[in-house]
Amino acid sequence: MALTILVFLPLAAGLLQAFMPRPLAKWFAASSAVGVLGYSIALLINYPSSGGGLKWVVDETWIEELGIHYSLGVDGMSLFLILLTTILWAAATIAAALREWDQPRLFFFHLMLAETAVLGAFVAQDVALFVFFFDLMLVPFYFLIGTWGGPERVRATTKFVIYTLVGSLLMLAAAVALGVLSASGGQEISFNLSDLTQRTLSEGSQSWIFLLFALAFLVKMPAFPVHGWMPDAYRNAPLPVLVLLSGVLSKVGAYGFLRIVLPTMPDGAERFQELMIVIAVVSILYGSVLAFAQDEARLVVGYSSIAQLGFITLGIFSLDPRGAQGAVFQMFNHGIVVAALFFIIGALALRAGGSELLSRMGGIATRAPVLAALFLIVAFATLAMPGSANFVGELYILFGIFDAKLAYGLVASAGVVLAAVYMIRMYQRSMHNNVGAGVGSFEARRAEVALIAPFVAIVIALGVYPNFFLTRSERATTAALQQTEQVAER
Repeated sequence: MALTILVFLPLAAGLLQAFMPRPLAKWFAASSAVGVLGYSIALLINYPSSGGGLKWVVDETWIEELGIHYSLGVDGMSLFLILLTTILWAAATIAAALREWDQPRLFFFHLMLAETAVLGAFVAQDVALFVFFFDLMLVPFYFLIGTWGGPERVRATTKFVIYTLVGSLLMLAAAVALGVLSASGGQEISFNLSDLTQRTLSEGSQSWIFLLFALAFLVKMPAFPVHGWMPDAYRNAPLPVLVLLSGVLSKVGAYGFLRIVLPTMPDGAERFQELMIVIAVVSILYGSVLAFAQDEARLVVGYSSIAQLGFITLGIFSLDPRGAQGAVFQMFNHGIVVAALFFIIGALALRAGGSELLSRMGGIATRAPVLAALFLIVAFATLAMPGSANFVGELYILFGIFDAKLAYGLVASAGVVLAAVYMIRMYQRSMHNNVGAGVGSFEARRAEVALIAPFVAIVIALGVYPNFFLTRSERATTAALQQTEQVAER
């Protein structure tokens, strides 16, 4: 019952605000998002500090003839992704409430529906249910970008839908095949993860099903070379929507590898380990190089995210417990840091006449020192400076990949150097150098500090005490790799 409330509370709030007066509706939506955040914090407090198995499990037959269950549960791996989702949704909804929108009640309805879809994916313990929530995400984000986006929103949503819909259809086919082909020897069809992990699928079947799932998840992240939807979507998405698109939605794909692919298709994961590592390394280098070449601040962060998600993929497919643990930690860290960066970009644009081009900024540090200090801490976290949570996450990933594939680890390490180059360059061009034409002279406002400072505090707190995260997530992450470790020992 607890998880059902968590998942559907945002949707219920979105429906209620749709019937409220316009000035009240947006603040009701923001208050509801904060309430959902409080609920997720309560779950975190009640979760064992030493880690544990699935908690608050719900398992009811949904479609009996097809073996589909309404099965929900939370473990240490999904716990912090739920927390990340609710933190970012609360911040993004508050940020959205601070400005005016055409058809605001419809906007906030789609925003709350999207939160329900993402939370549902993170708590789903049935592959068919996961696919349902995974596909549901596409609907609200299509409207959020296509209706309230920038001047090229039609082109952006067209690309976004084509890429993600193709990936979703392939994943649907893969999910059906996984459930049907696993039911051998008179067993009933089941999509429940607890059943699928106990069943054996032939190596040949695992291979092609793995590739279909991988393509869907890599598109969602996005990763090279299936990232074609990203530049237009990032340019045209409203800033609060972009925070969620980059900070949360991209993690659903990475999470799917650990939750579904590795436990149910260990032979496929082992067979294509090197391919996935190559994709990860290329994404790291490609994203880093293109981030350096951008003048649009959004795209610097966008291509940086491709590189960071490459690191996450690298940790997952090191097939090493330390690498996977680092990947889960980095999912959370990246979401926190990228949200702070986009809110900072919004604040910089206000001081640069509404432009997000780095070439039109400059000299802002002397005019807004508090904002400059917050930006500097977030920039250091992005390039994984010691003392930040990102440092611990990347360290775990590098330990994992060095132990599994040393040569690829050494190449991927170049991404750490490149991150320092493009992030310091972005900071210098926006905060120092000559004062840009039309740059305003005013300090960070209370609302801006209130949105950005909590993210900075989280980055520092987890950098100082990472065990708060690591001890709670270790058992679940190790369990996700159990099947692949058995394959490797054969």
